[in-house]
Amino acid sequence: MKKQNLNPKNDNVNDDEDMFVDIELDDGTVTCKIITIFECDKKDYIAILPVDENEKPISEDVWIYGYSEDAEGNPDLHYIDDDEEYDAAADAFDEYLDEQMFNGLQ
Repeated sequence: MKKQNLNPKNDNVNDDEDMFVDIELDDGTVTCKIITIFECDKKDYIAILPVDENEKPISEDVWIYGYSEDAEGNPDLHYIDDDEEYDAAADAFDEYLDEQMFNGLQ
Protein backbone atom coordinates (compact mmCIF):
# COMPACT_ATOMS: atom_id res chain seq x y z
CA MET A 1 0.00 0.00 0.00
CA LYS A 2 1.31 3.44 -0.85
CA LYS A 3 1.49 6.61 1.22
CA GLN A 4 -2.00 7.87 2.05
CA ASN A 5 -3.30 11.42 1.80
CA LEU A 6 -4.97 12.91 4.85
CA ASN A 7 -7.71 15.39 4.05
CA PRO A 8 -9.33 16.87 7.19
CA LYS A 9 -13.09 17.32 6.89
CA ASN A 10 -13.40 19.81 9.77
CA ASP A 11 -11.10 22.84 9.50
CA ASN A 12 -12.12 24.62 12.71
CA VAL A 13 -12.44 21.87 15.25
CA ASN A 14 -12.42 22.43 18.99
CA ASP A 15 -11.37 19.75 21.44
CA ASP A 16 -14.98 18.68 22.09
CA GLU A 17 -15.76 17.87 18.44
CA ASP A 18 -14.88 14.73 16.53
CA MET A 19 -12.56 15.13 13.57
CA PHE A 20 -12.83 13.10 10.40
CA VAL A 21 -10.51 12.52 7.47
CA ASP A 22 -10.88 11.10 4.00
CA ILE A 23 -8.37 8.36 3.26
CA GLU A 24 -7.62 7.75 -0.41
CA LEU A 25 -7.07 4.02 -0.94
CA ASP A 26 -6.41 2.12 -4.16
CA ASP A 27 -10.08 1.12 -4.40
CA GLY A 28 -11.68 4.45 -3.40
CA THR A 29 -12.03 6.96 -0.60
CA VAL A 30 -13.00 6.03 2.96
CA THR A 31 -14.07 8.54 5.63
CA CYS A 32 -12.52 7.85 9.03
CA LYS A 33 -12.90 9.28 12.51
CA ILE A 34 -9.61 10.29 14.09
CA ILE A 35 -9.33 8.54 17.44
CA THR A 36 -5.92 9.89 18.44
CA ILE A 37 -2.44 10.80 17.29
CA PHE A 38 0.17 9.24 19.55
CA GLU A 39 3.91 8.65 19.84
CA CYS A 40 5.76 5.34 20.04
CA ASP A 41 9.54 4.95 19.90
CA LYS A 42 9.95 8.62 18.94
CA LYS A 43 7.64 8.26 15.90
CA ASP A 44 4.12 9.59 15.48
CA TYR A 45 1.15 7.39 14.63
CA ILE A 46 -2.55 7.98 14.04
CA ALA A 47 -5.44 5.68 14.98
CA ILE A 48 -8.53 6.04 12.80
CA LEU A 49 -11.88 4.28 12.56
CA PRO A 50 -13.69 3.90 9.20
CA VAL A 51 -17.24 5.32 9.31
CA ASP A 52 -20.23 5.55 6.99
CA GLU A 53 -21.97 8.72 5.75
CA ASN A 54 -23.81 8.96 9.12
CA GLU A 55 -20.50 8.85 11.02
CA LYS A 56 -21.28 5.35 12.34
CA PRO A 57 -18.43 2.81 12.44
CA ILE A 58 -18.48 0.38 9.52
CA SER A 59 -16.31 -2.10 11.43
CA GLU A 60 -14.73 -2.56 14.83
CA ASP A 61 -11.24 -2.50 13.33
CA VAL A 62 -9.10 0.53 14.10
CA TRP A 63 -6.53 1.41 11.45
CA ILE A 64 -3.09 2.52 12.61
CA TYR A 65 -0.80 4.46 10.28
CA GLY A 66 2.45 6.31 10.62
CA TYR A 67 1.80 10.05 10.86
CA SER A 68 3.89 13.03 9.82
CA GLU A 69 3.53 16.60 8.61
CA ASP A 70 5.33 18.27 5.72
CA ALA A 71 7.21 21.58 5.95
CA GLU A 72 3.92 23.50 5.63
CA GLY A 73 2.25 21.51 8.39
CA ASN A 74 0.08 19.41 6.08
CA PRO A 75 -0.54 15.96 7.59
CA ASP A 76 0.40 12.74 5.82
CA LEU A 77 -0.24 9.05 6.58
CA HIS A 78 2.22 6.23 5.95
CA TYR A 79 1.44 2.53 5.77
CA ILE A 80 3.48 0.57 8.33
CA ASP A 81 5.32 -2.19 6.43
CA ASP A 82 7.34 -3.58 9.32
CA ASP A 83 5.48 -6.08 11.54
CA GLU A 84 7.54 -5.25 14.64
CA GLU A 85 6.93 -1.53 14.20
CA TYR A 86 3.20 -2.14 13.70
CA ASP A 87 3.02 -4.36 16.79
CA ALA A 88 4.79 -1.70 18.88
CA ALA A 89 2.40 1.00 17.62
CA ALA A 90 -0.62 -1.25 18.28
CA ASP A 91 0.63 -1.92 21.83
CA ALA A 92 1.05 1.82 22.41
CA PHE A 93 -2.50 2.39 21.15
CA ASP A 94 -3.78 -0.33 23.51
CA GLU A 95 -2.04 1.49 26.37
CA TYR A 96 -3.78 4.70 25.28
CA LEU A 97 -7.16 2.90 25.39
CA ASP A 98 -6.39 1.49 28.84
CA GLU A 99 -5.46 4.96 30.07
CA GLN A 100 -8.66 6.45 28.66
CA MET A 101 -10.72 3.73 30.35
CA PHE A 102 -8.89 4.25 33.65
CA ASN A 103 -9.37 8.03 33.46
CA GLY A 104 -13.05 7.51 32.74
CA LEU A 105 -13.42 5.52 35.96
CA GLN A 106 -11.99 8.31 38.13
